[in-house]
Amino acid sequence: MFRPVLTALAALLVAACQPPDPVSRAPADLAEVPPGAPPGTCWGREVRPAVIETVTEQVQVAPPVQGADGTIATPARYATETRQVIVSERQVRWIETPCPAVMTPEFIASVQRALAARGDYRGPVTGTLDPATRAAIRRHQAARALDSDILALETARALGLVAVPRPG
Repeated sequence: MFRPVLTALAALLVAACQPPDPVSRAPADLAEVPPGAPPGTCWGREVRPAVIETVTEQVQVAPPVQGADGTIATPARYATETRQVIVSERQVRWIETPCPAVMTPEFIASVQRALAARGDYRGPVTGTLDPATRAAIRRHQAARALDSDILALETARALGLVAVPRPG
């Protein structure tokens, strides 16, 4: 009687330990766009937090006192002060991306194949934006001065996956 219940419970526990399925489509977050973005364009936002450094210094709180003969009667006194310094400010970067309607599993598979052809992706073609695909996107774009795992529209165009607009 307890055996089927225990088997079902064990199966549920094992299933709960599995990682979630990777994203097979791009997130449909079109509500957020940078100020002045043209209508009908899609954007990804990347936030880099501020880098803060803790600085500890010894600060003189009382100077040394010299005796009449020129020797130091009382040495200087110091206190330890700790403060935080912002090394680099928080940065928000907007990246124009292919719209979610374009980011189908078939399109993502094409991205994987295009990155594999250029030596940036070594995984299987799954059609999902899994960590390996995002790492390959970052690797490919970083070589072109865009260190981000968000697929930029310009990158998709350069890979030949999105039409390049005609001038005029």
